[in-house]
Amino acid sequence: MTGLGCTREMQSSHAAAKIDIAFDDPNLIADAGLVPVVALAERVGLPGLVTDRVKITDAANSGGANAAAKVMSLLAGMVAGADSIADTDRLRLAAMEVAFGEVRAPSTLGTFLRSFTHGHVRQLHSVHRQVLAELAATTPLLPGADVLAFVDVDSTHRQVYGYSKQGAAVGRLKGIKTLHPLLATISTPIARPVIAGIRLRKGKSADVRGAAPFLAEALATARDAGCTGAVVVRADSKFYTADFVATAARAGAYVSITTGSNPSVNAAIAAIDADAWTPIHYPDAFTDPDTGELVSDAEVAEIDYVAFAGKPKRLRAPGRLIVRRVKRLNPTTDGQGELFDTWRHHAVFTTSPYQMLQAETQHRGHAVVEQLIADAKASALAHLPSASFAANAAWATCWAIAHNLTRATAALASPFHARATTPTIRAHLINIPARLARSARRITLHLPERWPWQTPFENLHAALHRPPPTAS
Repeated sequence: MTGLGCTREMQSSHAAAKIDIAFDDPNLIADAGLVPVVALAERVGLPGLVTDRVKITDAANSGGANAAAKVMSLLAGMVAGADSIADTDRLRLAAMEVAFGEVRAPSTLGTFLRSFTHGHVRQLHSVHRQVLAELAATTPLLPGADVLAFVDVDSTHRQVYGYSKQGAAVGRLKGIKTLHPLLATISTPIARPVIAGIRLRKGKSADVRGAAPFLAEALATARDAGCTGAVVVRADSKFYTADFVATAARAGAYVSITTGSNPSVNAAIAAIDADAWTPIHYPDAFTDPDTGELVSDAEVAEIDYVAFAGKPKRLRAPGRLIVRRVKRLNPTTDGQGELFDTWRHHAVFTTSPYQMLQAETQHRGHAVVEQLIADAKASALAHLPSASFAANAAWATCWAIAHNLTRATAALASPFHARATTPTIRAHLINIPARLARSARRITLHLPERWPWQTPFENLHAALHRPPPTAS
């Protein structure tokens, strides 16, 4: 702040002549928020599910022994911000052994992950699906899912290094070796996305490879998680295929998928009446995928359309195209005719019953999956840490479980944190320093005085340290 000729800024305290440091307090922990997170995991039966379903019995060096303790160690580390196996060592510092038992060392966790095969990863997927269903049943994780829920499907490339990474290859990103995860999320108009499923694929895999059976599993997971109302599957043009749309229809879900440009779609757009276009102003500008320009004004129209009309009857999908058009800033002749010289058109194929502008707005909400991918790349999926493909697949699945645990924890804390980003949740509720005091069989966490998010943390503690409700 500048005023009256002086400048004030944050500075070292003048109350002491000098400042010393001493790493000598055995009762401090850096991540007190893990206490309620682990309590939540135990309440939904996560350790028992791992014990019952993840059976690694033939691994060398007993790598698969006590899988529950190892998965819980991985999850707690990821919730606290670990983006590598070595980072999980934060769970063994200072007084963490007082707050938690059975924490495993990073070397042990690495051996455990390398013990996974494809079958064991599928077992962990089963745990993930069941845990999500339990979280949705015991916390306000997906409010409004009994009315409308969105299942978003997308893929991303994660850069990897070295010559021994199984499955790594140069795919879409020229000159960069990657692995290629496919993921599905569940959200509602008032709830942030949770992860319905994740599959790790080779770097050269096509975007849509395995997407149809993956979607079928994600939709089943969504139903198990309480999505009993309408479900709309959203995706971009990579997933505009007959099998993908048919899979959604068989599960009783609607679709909202970007089509891209093809002769059939272009003909349908050309057939839209000139008076059918509705001007629309977007209060929040978004980026045009073709030009990178910010778009705040456009026109929208719709027309009945049968997708995949050249396919067998069982794969044809009657619906409609919702088309958004934006004026070109510098119109040029490109051989497509006057219609396409003046406007840029973006078509979405949908089978949903929602009114045109509502359906168009819903589709733009597909961007939430990009936010989640960015979150992943800034946390546990910053690295895929093993040379083993199955180990990396297990690591990615653990991240999905950790993400859902984090979101459920936030939903118990406050309405603000239920909508907050993961870094905000971590800063407010997880990475809180505390001093542990022990008395008889009771542990007290002495947390910072005047902590701005004291009330949400107290809400979280109260929700998880009272007896669970009994069934009537």
